Amino acid sequence: MKHSAVSLALAGLLALTAAGCAVTRDQSTVGEYLDDSVITTRVKTKFAEDSQVSAMSISVETLKGTVQLSGFAKNSAERSRAGELARATSGVKGVVNNIVIRP
Repeated sequence: MKHSAVSLALAGLLALTAAGCAVTRDQSTVGEYLDDSVITTRVKTKFAEDSQVSAMSISVETLKGTVQLSGFAKNSAERSRAGELARATSGVKGVVNNIVIRP
């Protein structure tokens, strides 16, 4: 009896937590939110593994499969490479490249 009460309480807590995630910035489902998080992580990992892109200078945000890049690049080649890497990432539907080239 105690185990089922604890299980029920944990299930309720999980449901409340999941519902809280669903209302984040135009996200319609928890699944979309998780998918966007996975895409963001994949793009950031590609940046970290690439010798031309500074992963620390470029921010990545994903909303419904569209990746937005922002931050600073050393030159146009780095800016372009970041966009290429993002577009080549699994699950990405589009890329908005707002990276500014540092003078």
